[in-house]
Amino acid sequence: MPAVDSSSLNPGVRRREVFGWAMYDFANSGYTTVVLTAVFNAYFVGVVADGAVWGTLAWAGTLALSNALVMLTMPGLGAYADRYACKKRLLLLSTIGCVAGTTALFFVGPGDLWIAVPAIVLSNLCFAYGDWLIASFLPELARPNALGRVSGWGWSFGYGGGMLTLGLGLAYVLWAQGQGLPATHFVPVTMLITAVVYALACLPTFMLLKERAQPQPSAATGRGLREALAQLARTWRVARRFDDYCWLLACAVAYQAGIAVVIALAAVYAEQVLGFEQTETMMLIFLVNIAAAVGAFGFGYFQDRVGHRPALAITLVGWIVMTLLAVVATTKPVFWVAAVIAGLCMGSSQSAGRAMAGYLAPQARRAEFFGLWTFAVRLSSIIGPLCYGLVTLITAGNHRIAIMSTGVFFVVGLLLLMRVNMTRGREAALQSP
Repeated sequence: MPAVDSSSLNPGVRRREVFGWAMYDFANSGYTTVVLTAVFNAYFVGVVADGAVWGTLAWAGTLALSNALVMLTMPGLGAYADRYACKKRLLLLSTIGCVAGTTALFFVGPGDLWIAVPAIVLSNLCFAYGDWLIASFLPELARPNALGRVSGWGWSFGYGGGMLTLGLGLAYVLWAQGQGLPATHFVPVTMLITAVVYALACLPTFMLLKERAQPQPSAATGRGLREALAQLARTWRVARRFDDYCWLLACAVAYQAGIAVVIALAAVYAEQVLGFEQTETMMLIFLVNIAAAVGAFGFGYFQDRVGHRPALAITLVGWIVMTLLAVVATTKPVFWVAAVIAGLCMGSSQSAGRAMAGYLAPQARRAEFFGLWTFAVRLSSIIGPLCYGLVTLITAGNHRIAIMSTGVFFVVGLLLLMRVNMTRGREAALQSP
């Protein structure tokens, strides 16, 4: 992590606290890198589902179920966190849930859908909670004109954690393959490695990060699905007064749907279309994480200089180029080039999106509005992979057509981004009580 410039931080925020905040990105990145992107997704399709045509759709459906639960519960949870100023306590509970769900994947073998599906639903649900909660601390730490670079620090540091976890897993896989052990042995062990790294790496977060929010007086908090849906409606009614934040949400649904496909199904595409082996896939994702770390860090400074919207627009153009390369790739080197572009765009686009959400969110409702942001991102995580899975099912497993359809999401996102006016949106956020 680079030396933190104290002028980028709010009064009273110390550098070690930013380090603690960034360590959570470092900790949880291993989950998305190993479980969702590099290892378990392909294992689910090829081993747990035994390579069936419906395997890709089953994986997408499992993620969709988890993300639907996030969407239903997040707004109410966001209002609860704002009301009682308990983001850090909720972050601890979500971390325990994700680590427990990831550990359960250690016990998954061929045909064990009854273990794999609930474990993925639980771990991905809790990962989403943690990802949202840690993001909601960003405006408390960074000054408004430094949100981009501080967000970029976190994302780039986070990709380092993903590479550490993936590197440990890759080392074990290479050793296991040298011993003649099958995937049913070494893939479960990589899940255990991921859970342990997550649990240990997030300890600095809970030791150093402070809860600065103050409880918000309001009506008593209800419980259950009905209250969550009612809270979603209330949050949306408030958010509708912030036009530019709403356009940003629509943009996020579009481009994040494409990113969700890359995260959830890139390894499946590499193995099914181009014949990548498990170790090749892991090394590919390792390279993607290096590129993503560079993109997140470099674009963090770039977006503060040129503006959040132009920086995000550039990354969306990059995503479109990546999609075209993946469609036409018939050799592994071409796909490696596409993967590097994806990595550069992934870190920078996600960093820019999080910074824009913090910049346009009203101060008194940050956790609630970040809950709405997560709602949009999770909606995209349902739409993208499900569309990909349905296309493969309809086309009898044609992944090239499926990845080509993914490019549409980035084009739509770029068009919607043009409707966001950052100056007007920031003024609206500052004027909100």
